[in-house]
Amino acid sequence: MTRKLLITGFDPFGKDSINPSWEAVKRLPDAIDDCELVKLRLPVIFGEAAETVLQKAAEVCPEAILCVGQAGGRKAVTPEVVGINLREASLPDNAGKTPRNQPVVAGGPAAYFSTIPVREIMEAVKKEGISCALSYSAGVYVCNDLLYTLLHHYAGTAVRAGFIHVPYLPEQTDDQTASMPLETMVRAISIAVEILAITQTE
Repeated sequence: MTRKLLITGFDPFGKDSINPSWEAVKRLPDAIDDCELVKLRLPVIFGEAAETVLQKAAEVCPEAILCVGQAGGRKAVTPEVVGINLREASLPDNAGKTPRNQPVVAGGPAAYFSTIPVREIMEAVKKEGISCALSYSAGVYVCNDLLYTLLHHYAGTAVRAGFIHVPYLPEQTDDQTASMPLETMVRAISIAVEILAITQTE
């Protein structure tokens, strides 16, 4: 039986003209193991990114949702352990929104732990010789907004949700800023999908 995995990347934002998250996601195959990959490009807009995912998920009924975003300055692929109930924009999103000290979900819990196997993913990616580490902060920008919203929406259900940050691409940086080749990111995300495929709830 074919399983569906909804996997997402983002539009460029800030001063960047490219976003490695979407560049990597769109290069993934259409299926990995017995998982059909449904790929979705997201706007870098508070609230709207999460709503776009939820609408698509209602249409395709995935067993898991894996979101990918850019974390400029990080040296490694970083599966996120936790999403927190806070919006705090250090720069405007692509709609010009700059929330300050706002909850993602009013009255929601302070935080949710990711429901994908982040440690197993990290270990499998590192085994392939790719720099990978767990992250305990997805920030307070649109990436965290998306992660927290999904974890809140699917809390108590069988649908698992998680987030992975990737570094800059080499073409986005100078020699002093950490980056990673696109093909390495694609391989790391493929491994994450492979782990999800073999650990899905039966």
